[in-house]
Amino acid sequence: MSEVFNLPELLAANAGGRSYREFLRVPAMSAGVYRLAAGATDLQKPHAEDETYYVVRGKAKVRLGDEQRPIASGSVIFVEAGLEHRFVDIEEELCLLVIFAPSETS
Repeated sequence: MSEVFNLPELLAANAGGRSYREFLRVPAMSAGVYRLAAGATDLQKPHAEDETYYVVRGKAKVRLGDEQRPIASGSVIFVEAGLEHRFVDIEEELCLLVIFAPSETS
């Protein structure tokens, strides 16, 4: 079941809707787009799966456990399963590509 996705179309489809929209799910992985408005509060909890974020656009900081780092367009963030993490100090709307491995269950 191979597929080709257009990221700008996925982001446009998620505009004004829920903050997270999954677009791919197979047993080994799942993927979605995550949007957070400037000034928003990220309420996510740790996940049971490893995940990778790619920052399509935006500017903020990411808190990974006790560490906090600046992120912007082009940043790639790896978060191991179970780690407390969230996006903070969101200066510009964050549009993120999110990949879970294996598929998200939490």
